[in-house]
Parts: sequence; C-alpha cells; structure tokens
Amino acid sequence: MSGPAAGAAHAATTSDVVCLGESMVTFLPSQPGRLADVPSFGRAIGGAESNVACALAAAGHRAKWVSRVGADGFGDHLVETISRYGVDTSAVERDPDRPTGIYFRTATDRATDTHEVAYYRAGSAASAMSPANVPAEDALCGRILHLSGITAALSGDCLSLLHSLTAPRPGRPLISFDVNHRTGLWRDADAAPAVLLDLARRSDLVFVGEDEAEEAWGLHGAEAIRAALPEPGVLVVKRGAEGATVFSGPRPSVADGPESVTTVPALRVDVVAPVGAGDAFAAGFLSATLRDLPVRDRVRHGHLMAAAVLTVPGDLTDPPARAHADRLVALDDTAWETLRLGPGWTAADRASEEVPTP
Repeated sequence: MSGPAAGAAHAATTSDVVCLGESMVTFLPSQPGRLADVPSFGRAIGGAESNVACALAAAGHRAKWVSRVGADGFGDHLVETISRYGVDTSAVERDPDRPTGIYFRTATDRATDTHEVAYYRAGSAASAMSPANVPAEDALCGRILHLSGITAALSGDCLSLLHSLTAPRPGRPLISFDVNHRTGLWRDADAAPAVLLDLARRSDLVFVGEDEAEEAWGLHGAEAIRAALPEPGVLVVKRGAEGATVFSGPRPSVADGPESVTTVPALRVDVVAPVGAGDAFAAGFLSATLRDLPVRDRVRHGHLMAAAVLTVPGDLTDPPARAHADRLVALDDTAWETLRLGPGWTAADRASEEVPTP
C-alpha cells in the first residue's frame, strides 16, 4: 500500500484485513409490518465487522474475524456461516458463561420511523471482550484492522479494548474505523459523541455518514466533518443518494500542499432491502485500498459492493467478480451516472453480457 493507503504493514502479517466486533444471529421478517404482527422469521447473521470480513473474503482477500460467541447453537451457527465465506475464525473465542447475541428486525429502512429492532445482546459473550482476553497479536496481524463504533457501545471493557488497539505503537496496521453511531446501543447516550470522535481521531481511515455526523456531533456537510476530524489520513463521508466525498493526502494542517477532495456519485439501484449497504461499501473501499487503486476507484468499488447487498434481501451476498467490477469502475463519468443495477446484476455474464442500463 502507498499514498492514502499507507499503513505499517509488517512482514509478520497473516491477514489482509482483521475485523473485530460482535456478530449476532438475526431474525428477518417473513413479511412487512410491525414486529408484533410478523408471524414468522428467517434466520440469518448480522454484525458490522463480520459483514465486512465476509465480503472481503468473498472478494478474494485474506480476512480474519476476531470476536467472542457463546458456547451455544447460535454461536456454532455464526462461526460456521462466517467460515463458509472463507473468513479465518480461528481467533473467535467461545464463552461458556455468556450467550451469543440475537436480534429481530422489521423489513423497513433503518432510517425510517417505522423500522423496529429488538436486541437481545445485553451480557453477550462479545460484550465481554477486553484487552485481557483478546490477544493483541490476533487483532494486529493484518495489513488493516477494521473496527466500528458499535463495539465501543457494548461495554466499558470493549471500549478499553478499542483504546488499546488504536493506541500509537510501532508496526501498527492501518486502523479503519466506521463510526456506526447507534443511539439505542449506548447506555450513556450523552457520552457517545465524545467517545466516537476520539476513536475516529485515533484512526487512519474513517467512514462516517453525513446523517450520523449531524446526529452525533451537530456537524453539517462534508467540509465541517473534515474540520472536526483533521487527523485521519483518509476520511470518507457517505452522503446517501448523493454519493461519497473522500478527503485524502496531506492533512489540512500540513503546509506541503492541499489535500485531495474526491466526490463520486452514488449508483442508481433497484433496492430490495435497505440493510447492510454501509458495511458492504466499507468492504469495497477496503478491497480497493488493499489493491492500491486511485481514490475514485475505491469509492466506486464501495458503491458496487453496496449495490450488490441492496439488491438482495439480507445483509450479505457474494460480491461481483473482480473483473466485472473493474470494468464497471472504469466506465466514464456519463456511463457511471446512468448505470442502473437491479436484482441479479452480479450474476450477469462477466465476459459477454452488458449490465442493464436505462
């Protein structure tokens, strides 16, 4: 890696990306409506960091997931399912005393008032992660360590672990941090903004949505977010349907030239289920970062990974084949902005078929 992708990738790395955080068994509704009215649910898995690990492994990278699960059937299901994506789960610990977390959700968009989530994760095995039971060598053995603000909300021990892993140290991998502000997870909601801001400032690559930056920090617009977060070498501001803006290069406080600001429009997507897109975007961006692609291409790969998830019912799906994605990323601006992707687009013949356009 070089330029904005530069990290202290040392010779002893065993993974491209290590993703640390809680995964849960999620129950998806069989039909739209209130949780009280849904008659049955299908079982899947959900977890921001494991979602990223699965997408990266499916895209051909060496991905490792570090976490704790209960010594129960749900823990078995999580480890087996994530392993099937090709993710290294050797560092996942089984807790004999605490359960694996589960949750139920409605089919509506998380951003709408009708969306409901019922978490059963208090006292979960993952919430007991700490510097004492997560070996640093497991978490720091990759070129990139990917974390999120969700872990910080789980417990004081989890927050201590994130502080330990993001501390400056020789040979530290590139620290990727997705703010992932979830108000309902925090026992002390008033403390969340300062905690998340501090963790973002300690990181090298930060993903944050304009909406969550406004909710957490009262910041409006990408420039204001960058002003509040000058430390990360790469700051990715997700702007929903408007696309994403990336600040990279020399820090604003450095006098050796202005930093680069890159804005890439979002794709037009026929959405099946509006969940998992943020994790998929991060995976696409990290995949392209590992390949040392230009910033514009990193964002486009993020948009394509997100489009793959948005056009299926669950949080996870196989990403487009690399050659297929690379051809789409190479489109000129006009072709990119008129591209429209719907269900089944990743299964198009990579060699001969055209992706549907309007």
